[in-house]
Amino acid sequence: MVTVVIAFAMNILVAVAKSIAAVLTGSASMVAEAAHSWADAGNEIFLLIAERRGARGRDRKHPFGHGRETYIWAMFAAFGLFTVGAVVSIMHGITSLADPEPDTDYLVGYIVLAISAVLEGVSFAQSVRQAKAGGNRFSMSPLRFLNRTSDTTLRAVFAEDAAALVGLAIAALGMALHEITGSAVWDALGSILVGCLLAYIAVFLIRRNSEFLVGQVALPSVRDDMLRRLREHAAIDRITYLHAEYVGPMQFYLVAAVDIVGDMAEHELAVALRSLEAELEQDEVIVEAVLTLSTPDEQSL
Repeated sequence: MVTVVIAFAMNILVAVAKSIAAVLTGSASMVAEAAHSWADAGNEIFLLIAERRGARGRDRKHPFGHGRETYIWAMFAAFGLFTVGAVVSIMHGITSLADPEPDTDYLVGYIVLAISAVLEGVSFAQSVRQAKAGGNRFSMSPLRFLNRTSDTTLRAVFAEDAAALVGLAIAALGMALHEITGSAVWDALGSILVGCLLAYIAVFLIRRNSEFLVGQVALPSVRDDMLRRLREHAAIDRITYLHAEYVGPMQFYLVAAVDIVGDMAEHELAVALRSLEAELEQDEVIVEAVLTLSTPDEQSL
């Protein structure tokens, strides 16, 4: 949540500065960047709601908890980025091609872009640190971790901050080429490029959130760790089936077929299985565990 709060504060400051610069310069690229930052700021609100509502525990109506609600609110944020950021930027760029803005002094715009780069960089650095930590934990590169992680808020903040920094470079280049060539086409194209960049990021985030909503299995390293812990349990002789599915950020629904040590009577086996399930659910990442008995002919994992 700290990363989202930092990103929200930075985006508000940047959005106000860009809006003022857009009014003073009339730059199409700056208008696109202002729309981008306001969209990002609105998205952070959705992400804060996502983390808060997704953190609610299990209840009678929601046996798997509310973790998947995180992806619903994150989906709203991604749609907001697409509609407010991408569509507005592209439409304004197209309008500016047809009716270009007159030449103006872009000094204010350059100053705002430089300040924005510093502020966006602070937020981006925080998300990069978290991505590196997560990647090290799962023996992945930071980018691969961000693509695979169930932490949708971290993925969204990282993607939006990275897009913001690239967008700032595009806006600066568009304004510079306008000044150098005297053609407002470059500034308008900068606005369109920023919009296309935001559309790509939004579609990527929508796709990943939809995959977690539909149902996604645990990372191989996470599944292997669960399998290892089950194998090491004193009451379990062997495991023949294991399924772990995300029901929220780092929250799992676990199903396993096991062979219990010894030769218990049926009623004793039932008690032993329920006891094991309760023990597994003491782990904060396992929302619900369901254990069944292995048959003698099933191959051990």
